[in-house]
Amino acid sequence: MEGISLNRHLKQLPIGKGELLRHGEKLAILAIGSTVYPALAAADALEEEGLQCSVVNARYAKPLDTDLILETASTTKRLLTVEENTLAGGFGSAVLELVSETGLENVKVECLGLPDGFIEHGTQEIFRSLFDLDAESIAQRIRKSLPEFIVESSIRQREGIIR
Repeated sequence: MEGISLNRHLKQLPIGKGELLRHGEKLAILAIGSTVYPALAAADALEEEGLQCSVVNARYAKPLDTDLILETASTTKRLLTVEENTLAGGFGSAVLELVSETGLENVKVECLGLPDGFIEHGTQEIFRSLFDLDAESIAQRIRKSLPEFIVESSIRQREGIIR
């Protein structure tokens, strides 16, 4: 992905702590592993349409960064987890359990990942596109999930309020 590069300086990562990479108000994408860069690219594309999404590099499925996830969930009220792993028992499931156990109200969580079954082998590009784990598919999922915000953003763009 153009425009994103690795930090040249090594730093110690605290175990179980994620990182907020982008701040947005309507939705947060919680991505883990190889899905972080596509999530950032999806957020870039959506920002062009006037929808600002938070992006969290969750880093750890165990232990979860419960503080960051709950703070993000209570702020945005909408989460999309993205993982290159099976959904059954994966990162998204753990986020769903966390939100449920803590009793946060009116938080919508959707999960993108792999089905629980045998998956044929192929190139990463085909694989990610097939299972909606590429940037365009992530952005499209958000557009379908938040049509009211996309329409609102389009109206605001036409009126010159944003970009």
